[in-house]
Amino acid sequence: MVADIGSPEAHDGSGTFGSVMAHDTAGAVARPAAATTSSSVALLDHPVLVARDVSVGFGAKTVLAGVDLEFTPGTITALIGPTGCGKSTFLRSLNRMNDKVRGYWRTGAIEFDGEEISSHQMDPLVLRRRVGMVFQRPNPFPMSIGDNVVAGVKAHRLSPRRELPAVAERFLREVGLWSAVSDRLSDSPFRLSGGQQQLLCLARALAVEPDVLLLDEPTSSLDPVTTDMVEDLLRQLAPGLTMVIVTHNLAQAKRLAGTTAFLYNGRLVETGETERMFEAPNEPETVSYVSGRIG
Repeated sequence: MVADIGSPEAHDGSGTFGSVMAHDTAGAVARPAAATTSSSVALLDHPVLVARDVSVGFGAKTVLAGVDLEFTPGTITALIGPTGCGKSTFLRSLNRMNDKVRGYWRTGAIEFDGEEISSHQMDPLVLRRRVGMVFQRPNPFPMSIGDNVVAGVKAHRLSPRRELPAVAERFLREVGLWSAVSDRLSDSPFRLSGGQQQLLCLARALAVEPDVLLLDEPTSSLDPVTTDMVEDLLRQLAPGLTMVIVTHNLAQAKRLAGTTAFLYNGRLVETGETERMFEAPNEPETVSYVSGRIG
């Protein structure tokens, strides 16, 4: 059976999926800059993640062909385009989340920190810890709220057991959830609201201190107030965390991303600085999409 890519069977124990964020007024702990992480890229002006001539598909169907993109440390890149254009498939290829999906294939090179992600030297579990994933739908693990946050930390033995409660508190504060759950850490996460589950899953993804965070429509099911808080936190995290976000919300792409890439009809049409992409795009397809004439 092929595991659902939104299910625990398709992931390692790091919990690098399913959430979004906000800030707790009790004081979030500042995240370290990317250059200070244990295995960060050597130079901040060098791309941490690179796709070179990447084509992806399923069986006989090619979803995207010939994609070339680079992701610089500490930046936010938005992937935009109509439904079905391959944004999510490409995003999930960046940390091998598609590997167990029936019929999936990929050609071209995807390099993380200078190494091809499909090489024998690249442990996929380590890759998914360092290149985390946040899905559209929250998917808490069937364990307590507190244990959800530190699931990946425990699996990768990143902190001594005695420090796990402090780790849980740190990242629940960082996503703005601590005040709501501090007295119910042993409760089931499935008793939380949908938005709170998203925040919990994001805390879990951040707790393993990834270098890159991939976000697939992370706020599409959230109310406007929570969405605003999530976007604010993403902006605050950006100096120390590289992010790639798939979004159908063009206003969100303009608010968050420094770089935007437009995918359409199985190819990367255009990429560039976000303001230029929306105000003066080079390609007629991009003009039509950002103006609402297609998509």
